[in-house]
Amino acid sequence: MRKALAAALVVLLAATGCADGPEADPIGPARPGVLRVLASSELADLQPVLDEAAKATGVEVRFAFTGTLEGAEALAKGEVDGKYDAVWFSSNRYLSGVPEAAKRLGTATGIAGSPVVLGLAESTAKRLGWTDRRPGWKEIAETAGRGGFRYGMTDPSASNSGFSALVAVASALVGTGTVVDAAGIEAATPGLKAFFGAQALSAGSSGWLSEAYARRSAEGEAKVDGLVNYESVLLSLNDSGTLPEPLRVIYPSDGVVSADYPLTLLTSAGDDARESHRRLGEYLRTPAAQKRIVETTARRPAVPGVDLDGRFAVRDLVELPFPTAAESVDALLTAYFDELRRPSRTLYVLDTSGSMAGDRIAGLRSALVGLTGADGSITGRFRRFRNREEVTLLPFNTGPGSPSTFTVPDKDPGPELARIKSFAEGLGEGGGTAIYDSLAAAYRVLGPQLAKDPDRFTSIVLMTDGENSNGSDLDDFKATFGALTPQLKRVPVFTVLFGEGSGAELGEVAAMTGGKVFDAREVRLGKVFQEIRGYQ
Repeated sequence: MRKALAAALVVLLAATGCADGPEADPIGPARPGVLRVLASSELADLQPVLDEAAKATGVEVRFAFTGTLEGAEALAKGEVDGKYDAVWFSSNRYLSGVPEAAKRLGTATGIAGSPVVLGLAESTAKRLGWTDRRPGWKEIAETAGRGGFRYGMTDPSASNSGFSALVAVASALVGTGTVVDAAGIEAATPGLKAFFGAQALSAGSSGWLSEAYARRSAEGEAKVDGLVNYESVLLSLNDSGTLPEPLRVIYPSDGVVSADYPLTLLTSAGDDARESHRRLGEYLRTPAAQKRIVETTARRPAVPGVDLDGRFAVRDLVELPFPTAAESVDALLTAYFDELRRPSRTLYVLDTSGSMAGDRIAGLRSALVGLTGADGSITGRFRRFRNREEVTLLPFNTGPGSPSTFTVPDKDPGPELARIKSFAEGLGEGGGTAIYDSLAAAYRVLGPQLAKDPDRFTSIVLMTDGENSNGSDLDDFKATFGALTPQLKRVPVFTVLFGEGSGAELGEVAAMTGGKVFDAREVRLGKVFQEIRGYQ
């Protein structure tokens, strides 16, 4: 049932014109009875409830989806003023810590809740002895560090579930009962390294992470044993029928960090929007609507008196302290990327054919330069090439060019980032478009790199503005891919649709390799490259 609902939602959201992020086309002018909402993407599953709400209240919700950091940046810059009436993220905690964003937040109405917890395959939970007792985060971290299990988690700079997990583990390991600060992070570093060393999957969204886990949960040596995510996501995965075995939800005994999904009016909203926000909020908090939210989305009710069904094994949970100061948030994210998690290996296959002349090659140069630290925005600070990361740039036109590999050191990254910047600024254009010869060359480059150092998050980014016109074709690449080692086959290819690129073929490549298609035809290429960073 959940699977059918998800498929229906894809069609429904496309039909109702939901935009993708604050940079996309506005979702229409202000008008009575319409609430224009900038929201977390996971709220798409509320659409059946919102359809019922529209009939009861006369208020239609029109969504545009974005990440928490991107949303905070749009708020801080005033980009939401006049475009949206409300924001609806999993939490307002981070937004409240950014002064220029916080001052645009008005009345907030809590709609539902969901704690960030650990879900493990039932057999793994039994092996660890966690089916009849609740371990604390310290035991969970130590077990992960010993190789007891491997898991997937969303990027904490792209998704609230990932950041909440980072906060929960750090808070529990520090053990002071107070908000984590820089000193606490340093004290907890050994335990945090142990825990995040077992992270085998990263993603910019919970949806893609769930799909990747479903693929990897049955793979022999590369098996992933579980996920750190919202309780609602884990329960919905169990309901989906896509898993080889169900997930056992592990509720850490020392506490969790929960999302509360506040529907928040913007201070710039007009009187009609204020009235729509009031009517919708009141309806969604009625017992009947709350029960539907629990049944439909597996989130917890925001009001007392609504019963939880048998899926919710633990009713009462301890909430861990959450940092709201921007300095504490920055310290946690910086430590995670530069020190705590496994380092990344990223290979960019970059179209520099003749059709890239003019604004397109300038956009490509700018996008890459932004990843070297030139973008000082809230989002850009955490999407640059990270300390310890290995970056290979492989330009192509009529054939693949020579790859250039850069390794960002764990200390003083500036000089190496400057080398990447210089390379990007020197990219020229000319010639044809040999997409598949160049993608095959990328795998040949990765083979020795993986053999030498397999313990990295490894991915390929393929960016092209046209259709393949030289060398091998898609069928040839399928044959090449089929002959790769299992290790290389697990490297996802994130394809970027740009200009006249073939969406159908790029979609096939992404699906075949376990990657994802990103559309850069209507937004800046730099924004798309930043979004992909959440998956690396």
